[in-house]
Amino acid sequence: MKKDVLVQITSYVRVIAEELGFNLVDVQLVKESGYSYLRVFIENLDGELTTEDCAKVNEKISEYLDDIDPIKEQYFLEVSSPGLERPLKKPEDFSRFKGHLVQVKTYKKINGKKLFVGILEGLVNNKIHILDEEKEEEYVLNYDEVANVKLTIKF
Repeated sequence: MKKDVLVQITSYVRVIAEELGFNLVDVQLVKESGYSYLRVFIENLDGELTTEDCAKVNEKISEYLDDIDPIKEQYFLEVSSPGLERPLKKPEDFSRFKGHLVQVKTYKKINGKKLFVGILEGLVNNKIHILDEEKEEEYVLNYDEVANVKLTIKF
């Protein structure tokens, strides 16, 4: 049920974001401390994302959700930037952020570990290629075995 609702909301939110000139990064419906949150992450491909941008998208999404009422429980709507450690979700994300440092978490251990950090070399034939520069080792991970991929920062 939750997945169907999320798919329905995501498809409409993508249209709203694009109509307003933004790129939809992710939509999440989560429960935290007894409250439900619908989190929408957008970015401005032409420059900086402002709080006014987020407010504009929030208002349009709220109008839509009020009309169709897909989430039966009380929830909070949050629209924001995905931040510096944004998730990579779409194939074009893997092309756009090629050469950037990423963190990849897998569902189960692969070669004894579930967390891989390295330079993104790309997504080829449904496999994520990253290079661990310190170990001079390339990891090739099946996309289906990956829980999430996000940009990361090295301090």
